[in-house]
Amino acid sequence: MARIFITGSSTGLGLAAAQSLLAGGHDVVLHARNAERAAALAAQMPQALAIVTGDLSLLSETRDLADAVNAIGRMDAVIHNAALYGASGSGRTAEGHSVMTAVNLLAPYVLTACIERPERLVYMSSGLHRGGNAGVDDLDWTRRRWQPEQAYADSKLQIVAFAMAIARRWRDVLSNAVDPGWVRTRMGGASAPVDIATGQATQSWLAASNDEAARTSGGYWHAMRREEPAVPAASADHGDRLLTALQALTGMTIGIDG
Repeated sequence: MARIFITGSSTGLGLAAAQSLLAGGHDVVLHARNAERAAALAAQMPQALAIVTGDLSLLSETRDLADAVNAIGRMDAVIHNAALYGASGSGRTAEGHSVMTAVNLLAPYVLTACIERPERLVYMSSGLHRGGNAGVDDLDWTRRRWQPEQAYADSKLQIVAFAMAIARRWRDVLSNAVDPGWVRTRMGGASAPVDIATGQATQSWLAASNDEAARTSGGYWHAMRREEPAVPAASADHGDRLLTALQALTGMTIGIDG
């Protein structure tokens, strides 16, 4: 039995993964953006080990969220599921960051830096990462004209690169990225071809399974199969430059194992 924390688990794929893992006998820590959502989630999922709250668009709340997770105890796995797409990621936060960059990229970085190191890390990406811009000099969209679709693709390319960089830096952690496909969720819409049970399966498997294939690191996964990601995502040089840029944006460092 594993103890697993899932961000963005009040709806969609995060909730579906939580339900699957709970059904498998695991202890699951859920996440909601605010107290109102947490109360509704508690009524829906009373079997959860705990529910923590925090707005992932704000680095201050993200750091507090990490503290709340650490107070529960060490996690065996963390699924970084929360993400924004389209208009929901537009605008800038009270701290001055792009909302989409803050939720889709800065929050996973901060949580990874601050949560006690688990055995497994799973980062949710998208097939759209293949259209992402690999540049790291304007991750926060301070110089480019805002384009929500491009910003989403960029963030998903960079989260794959981040997962690969963690796999290289932390040899005692299984770090992987997952493309769940185009799933019928609130984000994906009713016409999406992949049902939600299928969409959540790969990340849940990577987080908890003892299958030999699931106990690997540095992979990009889709539909339970390992695939090659976009070329920049697998580049060690790109990963190092990305980590330097994320450190500058957050003020936090992720170290290298000796």
